[in-house]
Amino acid sequence: MLSQYTFDRLILLGDIFDNLNFARLKKEHWNLLSVVRKLSNPKRNTEVIWVEGNHDEGLSEIMSHLIGIDVFKEYTWEINGKKFLAIHGHQFDRFLNENVIISSVASFIYDRIQRWGNEKQTVARFLKSRSKGWLRLAKKVADGAVEYGKHRKADVVICGHTHQAEKHDYPEKNMIYYNSGCWTDIPSSYILIDDSGKAEIKYSE
Repeated sequence: MLSQYTFDRLILLGDIFDNLNFARLKKEHWNLLSVVRKLSNPKRNTEVIWVEGNHDEGLSEIMSHLIGIDVFKEYTWEINGKKFLAIHGHQFDRFLNENVIISSVASFIYDRIQRWGNEKQTVARFLKSRSKGWLRLAKKVADGAVEYGKHRKADVVICGHTHQAEKHDYPEKNMIYYNSGCWTDIPSSYILIDDSGKAEIKYSE
């Protein structure tokens, strides 16, 4: 997907790593990191931004040296006078923040299901969609992100975390909310923003 485009800025919206266990990374994982590192080369004139998620939180110092990019809690930029805010979204997940042990156990079990699953991750994707829907996580994250975006005087807020790609207009707050979805799903989803500031949810082929 990254090779399909030429772009001025690439924002990685968190949870690039599931944990700090680098030993389980395969050749294709290191190949992806190599591509990101090459993109961040100053000669490429591409700005690469890593926004921390709940899984890769605390990796700032390590990843800055490993890949050569800066890691942020949140990131803002402007296009044509429109202010964008990128933040992973786990900050607005009340269940996650108030039930750390339960969330950690659930994450561990889900990781094992992913490892045992087939390439399409049918069981893992089914469980993920059911759990996110039951907790009504997507709406909670969106509402929390929009409130925070209002505080930060943003026009557009972009989150990840819920693994559900979506767009919602909040005309009463003069704001648009996007969720980038999940880059490890099949097909993976991402958001493309053109030079005019128009954002669009896209899916890899």
